Amino acid sequence: MITIQPFKALRPEAQFARNVASRPYDVLSSKEAKVEAQGNPNSFLHITKSEIDLPESIGSYDQAVYDKAKENLNAFISRGILFRESKPCYYLYKITMDGHSQTGLVCGSSVDDYENDLIKKHEFTRPDKELDRINHMKTIMAQTGNVFLTYRNVARMDALVHKWTTEKNPQYDFTAEDGVQHSVWIVNDDATIAAITQYFKEDVPCSYIADGHHRAASAAKVRTA
Repeated sequence: MITIQPFKALRPEAQFARNVASRPYDVLSSKEAKVEAQGNPNSFLHITKSEIDLPESIGSYDQAVYDKAKENLNAFISRGILFRESKPCYYLYKITMDGHSQTGLVCGSSVDDYENDLIKKHEFTRPDKELDRINHMKTIMAQTGNVFLTYRNVARMDALVHKWTTEKNPQYDFTAEDGVQHSVWIVNDDATIAAITQYFKEDVPCSYIADGHHRAASAAKVRTA
C-alpha cells in the first residue's frame, strides 16, 4: 500500500500568494520566464528559473544558476515572502478553469514506494534533465516542483476532501492572469491528518505518475547522491 505523510511546507504569506504563484519551470523557456517575471520580484520563477537573474551568457545548467536559486530562496525567506509551516500538514489544492475543477492532495510521497514500483511510471527520462533537477534540489535543499500522481477512487477520501473544502475557508484563493482560479486549504487538524494517512495506507495499493517523471526520478536519486 502507498505511504504518504504530512510535511512542513515553505509557503507564502497570504498577501503575497498571487504574486509568488507561477507556472511550472518546464513549460517556459528562459526568455519566456524572464518576460513573465519582469517587474515582479516575488515571482517563484526567480527560484525555479533563476537564470533569468543572470547574464544570458551563463548556461541554464551552470552551477551558478543553482547557486542563484539558493540565494533567491533565502532572500524570499528573509524578506518574509515565504515562511515555514509550524507543524506537518496536508494541503488541499483546487484548480478551477472554464467551469471545471479538480482538487488534489499535496503531501510527501515515499521514495521507497517509487523504487518498489508502487508509484507507477509510463515514460522514460532523460539523464540531462534528471541531473538538472538533482543539482537544483541538492543546492537549494528544497523540492520546488510537485509530482502529479493519480490513484483509483477512494470514497471516504473523496468525502473527507469535500467536507473540508466546503466547511473551511481556503488559506489562498485567487485568480491568476490566465483566468485560472487557485484555492488552497491547510489540513492542520491532527485527527484529520491521521485519517488521510490511514486511508492511503489501507485503500491505495499504488499510484500513477500523470506528470513529473523527471522530478520523481531526480528526487529518488537525491537520496543516494
